[in-house]
Amino acid sequence: MIAPNLTLRPGDTLDSYKLDALVATSGMASVFRAHDLRSGEQVAIKVPHPEVESDPTMYERFKREEEIGTRIDHPGVMKVYPNPNRTQVYMVMEWIEGRLLRQVLNEEKKVPLERTLALTKSVCEALAFLHTNGVVHRDLKPENIIVGPNDEIHLIDFGIAANAGSRRLTFAHFSQSMGTPDYISPEQVRGKRGDARSDIYALGVMLYEMLTGVVPFSGPNPFAVMNDRLLNQPVPPSKREESITPQVQEIIYRALERDPKNRYASAREMAHDLANPEEVGVVSRPEAETWETHKSPGLRRTLGLAALVLIPLTIFLVLVLVARHH
Repeated sequence: MIAPNLTLRPGDTLDSYKLDALVATSGMASVFRAHDLRSGEQVAIKVPHPEVESDPTMYERFKREEEIGTRIDHPGVMKVYPNPNRTQVYMVMEWIEGRLLRQVLNEEKKVPLERTLALTKSVCEALAFLHTNGVVHRDLKPENIIVGPNDEIHLIDFGIAANAGSRRLTFAHFSQSMGTPDYISPEQVRGKRGDARSDIYALGVMLYEMLTGVVPFSGPNPFAVMNDRLLNQPVPPSKREESITPQVQEIIYRALERDPKNRYASAREMAHDLANPEEVGVVSRPEAETWETHKSPGLRRTLGLAALVLIPLTIFLVLVLVARHH
């Protein structure tokens, strides 16, 4: 039997795969660069930590990522190869040369306008394919996008992706199934199940971030960040970066609409505007003029929202404490 996955090291063999290097690790899994001893092909091997296999929620995430990666065939989505004869739980994925978009942002701070539009359009095209095939990513962020040597993109990490019609999200499963606070949509903050328009919102946040160097909403903790997007308007992106044209700013605003029905109806529609910004009609937006006067909501409203957040959080913490004493 193969040794437990935390003892795996570069140089070890896992079935027919030789592990060459550890390239990433997280609370959920370790990822190795490896090669197939049968074909010589370079691959990525994702091995869940033992506690993931014993946690039903986390294990479901791992299996969901594998199922989607095996089923979806698009150049903008990392492929997962079928591996029915493995001797333990792990995932074999295509090896992709490149950097995470997060690394690009950390190094460059701001991405030039034309390059940003091209990268975002490529993400839109991959999302359009996913959405057409009934898959919503739900955790789109720079850490889940690989940028290749020629700026080709690949979406990764479908652990909390959902098939159309899947069960709605709950507060108690926030950390596993609601996404990342900086990129989560307003409807997901309210506990609703994210759909394709939630991915468009997250992409709007990234478009804003790539061009300005900062995310549109901020706060000292995740709950403050989420409340900020429910109550306030972001600083108009053109005030942070002068190269942003009125048409590109309009694209950002359409993607960041608080109400999903006012956003782009599809990733394909957003891709068209990114490819043809000169065709985008610019509308009068009060939020672009009055954003400063709406940055400080009334104390009563703030406290009311804080109470709504703290009630389920308190119940959750109590349940955890009770469980630990049994």
